[in-house]
Amino acid sequence: MAHGNTRKVAIIGSGPAGLTAAVYAARANLEPLVIEGIEAGGQLMLTTEVENYPGFVDGIMGPDLMDRIRQQAARFGAGFLTDNVTSVDLSQAPFRIETGDDEVLADAVIVSTGASAKMLLVPGEREFLGRGVSTCATCDGFFFKDKEIIVVGGGDSAMEEATFLTRFASKVTVVHRRAEMRASRIMQERAFGNPKIDFIWNSMIDEVYGDETVKGVRLTNLETSAAQQVSIDGVFVAIGHTPNTSLFAGQLELASGYIVTTPGTTAASVPGVYAAGDVTDFRYRQAITAAGMGAMAAIDAEHYLANLGVPLASAA
Repeated sequence: MAHGNTRKVAIIGSGPAGLTAAVYAARANLEPLVIEGIEAGGQLMLTTEVENYPGFVDGIMGPDLMDRIRQQAARFGAGFLTDNVTSVDLSQAPFRIETGDDEVLADAVIVSTGASAKMLLVPGEREFLGRGVSTCATCDGFFFKDKEIIVVGGGDSAMEEATFLTRFASKVTVVHRRAEMRASRIMQERAFGNPKIDFIWNSMIDEVYGDETVKGVRLTNLETSAAQQVSIDGVFVAIGHTPNTSLFAGQLELASGYIVTTPGTTAASVPGVYAAGDVTDFRYRQAITAAGMGAMAAIDAEHYLANLGVPLASAA
């Protein structure tokens, strides 16, 4: 294991939050190191076209957007380590971060490890991600104008997504594995009252199928074991997200797995540690809000280091 890789700022994660933090930190002469993970780029690497990121009139492919921000960070001097973090020690500064082959010491750490959408883990689901299967209605709803779609889930987020999707889709069918939902009463009433929303109860999807794009799903009724085939243009999976915070359990304050930050800042519970993007944001979960938080985290880290008296590189 390599030792002595000491940085003023280490950024763990390389989605919109981590890479934007790298752009800001690098321009502030903090010479950040982005530990980008083996599967770099975050959830946008699983999307096709991004149409709601400002500045791209005709949209941009998710991986292309990530690559552009990465190049921008590199241009200003950010370093990159393509490896997964195996452990962190935030008990004292400099903070210690271990990967498979390296050990990094950092005066400040920005955590932008994101969240993973919970998936159904059925045949066809991953294959059709971005081609009819989605985990984000606000990202992809626009592509389903006048189409028939399924929303899987029974919580508030599923009802919110189903209701939102009726702006575009001709019909939305909610598939839930129980006979009643756990969503709040107001969200249920809104969904029940929407003429475009139907429900299939006590059922789960066994398979998503199609050719170039999704054409349908196979369902099983959990009470009767009866099989059903439904022709459909899209499947929105809304069964929740899991923040990628297992590395920080017992070291940072967490709430429902998400990193708790001081309101109005990105400061986590340990001074010198900051959190940005979906690892702390369970409400908006957009590329643009993650990027904004990444900028905030870099500025917060810069102020922290300045107050510590950490010498910065000479201004370019």
